[in-house]
Amino acid sequence: MTLLWLALAVLLLPALWLLALPLRRASAFATAQRDYEESDRSAEQNLAIYRRRRASLEAARERGEIDDARFDEDLLELERSLLEDTATQARRPLKPAGAGRLMVPITMLAVAVAAFAWYSQQGATGDLALYALQQEVRQAPNGSPAMMINRLEEEATRQPDNPNVWASLFPLYRDGGQLPQAETALERLIALEGRQPSLLAQLAQIRFFDANRTLTPEVQALVDETLDKDPREPTILGMLGIEAFDHGRYEAAIDYWRRAVAGFSNPDTAESLRQGIAVAKSRLGQTASSQAASGQAATNQSAASQPAAAGPGIRVRVSLDPRLAERVDAGASVFVVARDLAGEKPPLAIVRTTVGELPLTVRLDDGDAMSPMAKLSQVDQARLVVRVSPSGQAAPQPGDLVGEHAAVPVSAAGDEDAGAPVEVTIDRVVATSNEADD
Repeated sequence: MTLLWLALAVLLLPALWLLALPLRRASAFATAQRDYEESDRSAEQNLAIYRRRRASLEAARERGEIDDARFDEDLLELERSLLEDTATQARRPLKPAGAGRLMVPITMLAVAVAAFAWYSQQGATGDLALYALQQEVRQAPNGSPAMMINRLEEEATRQPDNPNVWASLFPLYRDGGQLPQAETALERLIALEGRQPSLLAQLAQIRFFDANRTLTPEVQALVDETLDKDPREPTILGMLGIEAFDHGRYEAAIDYWRRAVAGFSNPDTAESLRQGIAVAKSRLGQTASSQAASGQAATNQSAASQPAAAGPGIRVRVSLDPRLAERVDAGASVFVVARDLAGEKPPLAIVRTTVGELPLTVRLDDGDAMSPMAKLSQVDQARLVVRVSPSGQAAPQPGDLVGEHAAVPVSAAGDEDAGAPVEVTIDRVVATSNEADD
């Protein structure tokens, strides 16, 4: 900030110099004007002309060329003309060259104060402070997303009405898996920037994933509002494609994702959607083939028989420890989640089922990603967490049942099918809120 104010001061110097320039020239101008007035002989010349014309009129009257009445009339006109000429040449006395000199520094001070006051109100001092903060964290040896979030939260308390602060916080919360904080930051951004389609789409996507990839009435209302303003909003179309894919409506998923690809400028996101389209086409073809061959309900069997995806994935066999079977109902929700080992990204893949379907084998792949920015294919190894939620809520809480596997290699499509799936047993109860957050 100090450099900014110094730069503004330097820019003000030419303006102040221009204000002082007339003062520097005042003395020379006054001298030149005085010399001009002293050497001006216009009044003497007009008086000489008056005298000659009056003498001419008197001579004409003596010769009898004009009578007394005509003489008086012409003489009056001549005197009026002389008065008019002398009146236009009348000048007020020149003031001293130093008169009004005090107004120059006063004006200069007023200009400087007004410039700094205007910039402090209308300038981007807050954005400059935000940029300096971000650069400081990025260049710090111990810089991290957590450090950036902490610094931005401090800046948000100083600049609660700066939309750029909340726009910087939102993606950090989202990519760090802190969906409630991301939602709060996004709601604040919408309050400041208005209900723009892109912001509404991001809010709908967060609430969609927070509701276990379900189009709740609240999410649907946001979807309708966004599409009413922008029918081609890519984030909404991508989310609707995920919802259709989850419910086996592969043709609709393909249609949504094709339209979404055209709206994304990020090549990684577009490529992720293309992979999703390929998976949907594969499953659509296999579903059609299975229905034509048997026409039986066997196509609706458990995830153990689901077709392999085109991208990398992990096969997981999930089972419940018999000692815990009596603690939960058969309809309790089961979340099978793959996370990066460092725990810095949102869940890379998530599949939801129920206790009644256990034991079962599922395959996690990019089609199960929560966000195009965090996919299973982006890592070589993943940590598996299987959680039973008696309340059915996506957020972990005490009382949930959990099973984990520390580090599992992510295999290419088809490679993991050659061996046994990774075994994860739900064998412990979450006792504290801190343990639930882990």
